[in-house]
Amino acid sequence: MLACRALEDDSIDLAIERAVLLGALNRLEEAKLAFISILKQFPTHFSALNEFGALLARTGAIAAACRVYSEAIIHHANNPIAHVNLANLLLRATQYQEARHHYEVALRLEPDNPQAHQGMGAVLADLGEDTAARAHFNKGFKGHAIATLPYRGAKPPIRVLQLVSSGGGNIPTGLFLDDKVYQTTFIVADYLKDLASLPSHDLIVNAIGDADRCKRALNAALRIVKRSKQPVINQPRAVMPTGRASNSQRLRGLPGVVPALTVLVKRDLLAGTNGPSAVAQRSFRFPLLLRSPGYHTGRNFLFVPSVDDLFTAANSLPGKELLLIEFLDSRGRDGKARKFRVMMIDGRLYPLHLAISQNWKVHYFTSDMAGSIDLRREERAFLENMPAFIGNKAMAALEAIQNRMQLDYCGVDFGLNENGDLLLFEANATMVVTRPDDNEIWDYRRAAVEQIIEAVDNLLRRKASRQVC
Repeated sequence: MLACRALEDDSIDLAIERAVLLGALNRLEEAKLAFISILKQFPTHFSALNEFGALLARTGAIAAACRVYSEAIIHHANNPIAHVNLANLLLRATQYQEARHHYEVALRLEPDNPQAHQGMGAVLADLGEDTAARAHFNKGFKGHAIATLPYRGAKPPIRVLQLVSSGGGNIPTGLFLDDKVYQTTFIVADYLKDLASLPSHDLIVNAIGDADRCKRALNAALRIVKRSKQPVINQPRAVMPTGRASNSQRLRGLPGVVPALTVLVKRDLLAGTNGPSAVAQRSFRFPLLLRSPGYHTGRNFLFVPSVDDLFTAANSLPGKELLLIEFLDSRGRDGKARKFRVMMIDGRLYPLHLAISQNWKVHYFTSDMAGSIDLRREERAFLENMPAFIGNKAMAALEAIQNRMQLDYCGVDFGLNENGDLLLFEANATMVVTRPDDNEIWDYRRAAVEQIIEAVDNLLRRKASRQVC
């Protein structure tokens, strides 16, 4: 095999091409070994490092990919590509300052680099610097609003147009759009100017999910879907009313549903001397929650225990407006908070997880689940028989929410009170589905996750009206 023999300078490009091809054919271990063999002989070769980093990132070995890209930077510090690739992975890991540094270096080296501008815009948007972010998006996406991913299947693909927002707030779809079945073309909706020549497609997936963050992109998506005659998953018009404050109003009154009272308030008002009276006038009591719109995974989201803490909390959050949110207590008799997540896919309900934590801000990756077999047994009971676990009242509440949402793909985060009512925290399309890691303690979760992945795949195939084996 070429990659296992000593390479001459004039054969290294062919060896790299072969390793890349092995990766494209999903012969991933062979591809990794081929790159390792090349780099043993040519440890500083930029193309070998760059392509190996891309392969590692594709397979989920993010830390290893970062190390490879960092090695490329050491030996090729003036190549902007290496800085952009590393920054993209740091951005995915929410290491914003490190990502920002490498995007800045790339832009000093190549001021017009579109990928660096796109990434810098994403960093600044997540940091709440919207005006500066928009300036970078303008440079990064104008003329670069469409990109097609490689297709690796042996049969004709289902061609998917995936609509996304430049500023984030998109549904993560990588787990569902298998590149051996679907050929995905991304359209950054808020920067697509030529609606008359949409790429050929069998299906549109509107991945713009955050109604609070993506108003401009959702309006653009409306115009795009009107130009197409193909089916659409998650019609933009159905996503638009799913913001947190909007949901608080439109889902209120559904039987068994207790939405958290949520209103949007000027940050300067809450951070000023009139902040306490503004809270009282809107029928809120302490403790309460403050959140910057458009953020997820607990970022820019604070518990405010008393009126004395309001000024500091409001001043510490980004954005001109903040969400004032009623605190719904979901603690059980053990004092731990519980947050259920149920996915709503193609008209059916699928339990995804139950996260239990000592902290009021419950997220699965920071919860107490890994350290307690008893909590995992409780989650297993929920996953294996959701109706019996949460009761008929909460099941009926979930079905009522699903009917009101009118989305092909969305999720609901909620707790339960002593009366069996559903304490609604969040309902929208941006809910993330991830596979558990390889630790055997999570084996009981795998069937539920795979069932959701299969349900999304069935939805995609049904909508596209094609059968691909």
